[in-house]
Amino acid sequence: MDLNDKQKEALECVDGPLLILAGAGSGKTRVLTEKVCYLLENNLANPDEILAITFTNKASREMRDRIQRKIGHDVYNIWISTFHSFGLKILKRHYDLLGYDKNFTIMDSDDSLSVVKKIVKDMGLDIKYYNPRVIKNKISSAKNEMIDEIGYGKYAHMDFEKIVQEIYIKYQKILKSNNCIDFDDLLILPIKLFDKNPDVLKLYQEKFKYVFIDEYQDTNTVQYILSKMISAKYKNICVVGDIDQSIYSFRNADYRNIMNFEKDYKTCKTILLEQNYRSTKNILNCANNVIKNNVLRKDKNLWSLNDDGDMVKYYRASDEKAEADFVVDEIKRLVSDGMPYQEIAVLYRTNAQSRTIEESLMKSVIPYKIVGSVYFYNRKEIKDLICYLKLIYNEKDDNSLKRIINVPKRKIGLKTIEAIEEKAMQQEISMFDAISSSKELNFKKLILEFKEASLKLTLTELVDLVLEKSGLKSEYDPNLIEDEIRLENLEEFKSITKRFEEEEDGTLESFIENITLVSDMNEHKESSDQVTLMTVHSAKGLEFDAIFIIGLEEGIFPHINSLMNPEELEEERRLCYVAITRARKKLYLINARSRMLFGKESANPQSRFISEIGEDYLDNLSKPKIIMNAKNINKQENDISLGDHVYHEKYKSGIVIADERGILTVAFAKPYGIIKVMKNHKSIRKVELNG
Repeated sequence: MDLNDKQKEALECVDGPLLILAGAGSGKTRVLTEKVCYLLENNLANPDEILAITFTNKASREMRDRIQRKIGHDVYNIWISTFHSFGLKILKRHYDLLGYDKNFTIMDSDDSLSVVKKIVKDMGLDIKYYNPRVIKNKISSAKNEMIDEIGYGKYAHMDFEKIVQEIYIKYQKILKSNNCIDFDDLLILPIKLFDKNPDVLKLYQEKFKYVFIDEYQDTNTVQYILSKMISAKYKNICVVGDIDQSIYSFRNADYRNIMNFEKDYKTCKTILLEQNYRSTKNILNCANNVIKNNVLRKDKNLWSLNDDGDMVKYYRASDEKAEADFVVDEIKRLVSDGMPYQEIAVLYRTNAQSRTIEESLMKSVIPYKIVGSVYFYNRKEIKDLICYLKLIYNEKDDNSLKRIINVPKRKIGLKTIEAIEEKAMQQEISMFDAISSSKELNFKKLILEFKEASLKLTLTELVDLVLEKSGLKSEYDPNLIEDEIRLENLEEFKSITKRFEEEEDGTLESFIENITLVSDMNEHKESSDQVTLMTVHSAKGLEFDAIFIIGLEEGIFPHINSLMNPEELEEERRLCYVAITRARKKLYLINARSRMLFGKESANPQSRFISEIGEDYLDNLSKPKIIMNAKNINKQENDISLGDHVYHEKYKSGIVIADERGILTVAFAKPYGIIKVMKNHKSIRKVELNG
């Protein structure tokens, strides 16, 4: 085998607990697969004595396929699955011991939410204050911390939490009476089964002589307990993971599980996999320099036999549009040098940052896809907001009216909408004009109020008014991850209106026309060769030849919510480490001096992660070779004259078109062909152009 020494050591360590701390790109999945094959090929275990846990169904399939290709038999007797699939197998065998019928069903997230909604409604609670989605997530979090409906009372000190407990109790009763379990129960119930039936636990402890768990840093409390129970007899438990890639605390993952493994298993052997097969040495140096600043980690240092590779490129743009333009220009250069689009990815901390990159890629006709999200203008909350603006501008727009008349919910049902449509057709008028009574009349008055306000307010002020008074904003709960993303997107829409006010005439009419054209451009035909856009969270487990990490500014990456919390800041640093180590050959780190994000312009300092990497490892593309301030024009050595190329932080490159008595007149070509002329501005600098 062409395994390295540390991989071979991990392969041959068969008996007792084993912790494999595997750095990014170090071949951990391969080692795990080879260990299973090693046991079978050397007759150290039968296939049905092996339990291998992965975190995704895709990873389970890949492991099974690899083992099948290598040993060619008995693969289907090995228990290779996710934690939830493993729990389901156990429950299907012992459902009766937990009081369920054989034909029990599993409720998905939507079903669970529907049950909670019904309970809230039946209790006569205000749905705005007792948000069913918030309550459902609280129940889920409690289950993942092994807190049942009775035990929840210990934490229910406030009135709100006491109501949550009451709903939790009713929720569990409904599940049981309907012979149903939810997704979280797939992990909880096997533990309850083992606690109440020691003989059943003993059966599985005897059965699984070898237990393997991948991505151990991502386990939560329930998964930790379950794996410990199953492996308690033989203690032949091998876990693979990397504390430096623990980035899922919002999913209840607890990095302390891998940190404490050696305490849990005193005879544990620990092996470090530090040789990286993915990235160049320069990229790894950047990753190591960042992550070594974390305190809560196991010390390791990635190294590689790969080439040094190109220096990591660092660019500080003037604003988010210049940032996007730089990314697009570099993508064009990479592709002209022979790199396929599919080997290029742009990573960002929050989904809302994708918008400016999307627009620049569209204008340059560069194919792209977004992983883990939809295109900005196709997102539900953005479409809803645009339909409000369209209806304000043109109340005869029946399509927009039908979409938003009950968004957010106003108890205007489908039958009512159909009746309005029928009336409009009979009288040959618009649906808006056909509205004359009931709740839909309140909606009509709201749109008319917005229409009147649009004559006095700026675009951005109008959007603010619509978000507040329509209820679009209050519909989402900022404490929920998916709702927080939707709120960020709505706030980011104000960045579009602000820019439009600066660069165009700022009217609602022009904006509607512009936004329609841009969103039409966004109807993509999928192809295999596309640039990939995604958040850093979505990028884990992937790799590309070239990676662009944008928005590396304090308050964005690291995220503003983490700046006052040392543990959360360390997770942000792990996120940065994950982002860097996705790159095989080329890495670009990019930020902006000023940025319009969520409708607000801010000037954030560069991310601390840039400083932690250090200047020695970065090729700083932002530094001009010669910088001369216009205010020093009278000094002979800093003379700037007619025809010189100059630089301005906001408007970028320009040219001197007049030089009368030391007073400069400079023309800057802004986007869309608009010319900005400035005289003797102190921010103008002369630069030597490269090429």
